[in-house]
Amino acid sequence: MLTTTSLYAAIDLGSNSFHMLVVREVAGSIQTLTRIKRKVRLAAGLNGDNVLSAEAMERGWQCLRLFAERLQDIPQPQIRVVATATLRIAVNANEFIAKAQEILGCPVQVISGEEEARLIYQGVAHTTGGADQRLVVDIGGASTELVTGSGAQTTSLFSLSMGCVTWLERYFTDRNLAQENFDEAEKAAREVLRPVADKLRFHGWKVCVGASGTVQALQEIMMAQGMDERITLAKLQQLKQRAIHCGRLEELEIEGLTLERALVFPSGLAILLAIFTELNIQCMTLAGGALREGLVYGMLHLPVDQDIRSRTLRNIQRRFMVDTDQANRVAQLAVHLFDQVKDEWHLEAISRELLQSACQLHEIGLSVEYKQAPLHAAWLVRNLDLPGFTPAQKKLLATLLLNQTNPVDLSSLHQQNAVPPRIAEHLCRLLRLAIIFAARRRDDLVPHITLQAQDENLTLTLPEGWLEHHPLGTELIDQEIQWQSYVHWPLEVR
Repeated sequence: MLTTTSLYAAIDLGSNSFHMLVVREVAGSIQTLTRIKRKVRLAAGLNGDNVLSAEAMERGWQCLRLFAERLQDIPQPQIRVVATATLRIAVNANEFIAKAQEILGCPVQVISGEEEARLIYQGVAHTTGGADQRLVVDIGGASTELVTGSGAQTTSLFSLSMGCVTWLERYFTDRNLAQENFDEAEKAAREVLRPVADKLRFHGWKVCVGASGTVQALQEIMMAQGMDERITLAKLQQLKQRAIHCGRLEELEIEGLTLERALVFPSGLAILLAIFTELNIQCMTLAGGALREGLVYGMLHLPVDQDIRSRTLRNIQRRFMVDTDQANRVAQLAVHLFDQVKDEWHLEAISRELLQSACQLHEIGLSVEYKQAPLHAAWLVRNLDLPGFTPAQKKLLATLLLNQTNPVDLSSLHQQNAVPPRIAEHLCRLLRLAIIFAARRRDDLVPHITLQAQDENLTLTLPEGWLEHHPLGTELIDQEIQWQSYVHWPLEVR
């Protein structure tokens, strides 16, 4: 039975949207129960004297009445409500906050820009995989946070006075998506960035992640258009040209861009372009969490796991009663094969890690039933919450598990966008071979295999006499040669 003592809630009163996250603590991690988001556009209610309009306040209170119903089930010490940029600067913020506290029945804390940046970083550190020396970018409605850090520790924190709502009101107020409007918005954003750019560059980063609605919208656009998930300057400039071509904000139509996000997308895009240009960012991916997750993990006092993906895989293996010895056996063999062909096939370290992850999860479909286990495994991975893995990486894992045996669905490997299609094909071939040769589920019966690649041709060399002594294994590998030939993957066994 679910007890209220295991429930936690975080509410973020942002300048563009109000968000509520309700979670349950499960084995040192969090399970999301409720996410509610409402576009309040509080920042649009500020006048030139930073007075918040009655209409904007009423929009906010109306949203909080929805949130309040859900909070009744949660102990007050396990609720945290914070307000950010707009309520930091509104001269009549106290009026809004007093009524908000009355509606919610708990305190509302207006946090500083630096504290907001710290919490965003903590949310990212707890939920996002990859290298742990990172730059985190969060473009809000009225402020933009930029944070560098390593592991759980921040090295620099900045909260800048620019956001997608304030830039919309300032540079796109005529709703005209002209080149001049973008130029002015980008120039202004670069001027705001310039005083902090040197310090950010000094601390450096190996990966850059975005934790804002603008970056979420970009991910949705790229997924819808079949592009890979990495945000680059070239892609941002391409989207800017598309927006300019649309002419006006009310006519903005880009495949994958929802109507809800469209209003503040051009202003957020202009700010992101300025950040990429000023900081010379090569690429950015979407963070797994941000401010709300930072608040929740802060209440739980959980340490940052240095390897979030491994924690996620362990939790899923326990949940679906996976034979971890077999998962490790298949993973070790797959990596052994990977390392022999990585140079010829130009495989990167992230591909190796994703192949290992697929091996760790390849048998989860057995928890449903044997006959269609690969199909069940793919469905589960596609629909499970996988902290540390991006949406595109989840899709790749699901696709690999779908194709772990039986005939290959080549189109599915080409529809994922975490890695180029040819790389997905290569990972699929290695996974299938590892599963076949580890099928006896004993370390001492895994043969020593030599694998050579020349273009798409694979030559697999087995120990002397192996085929003669393993008739079932021989049948499986003969079937695999046939299946790979159907999709023009030449495989020779010696």
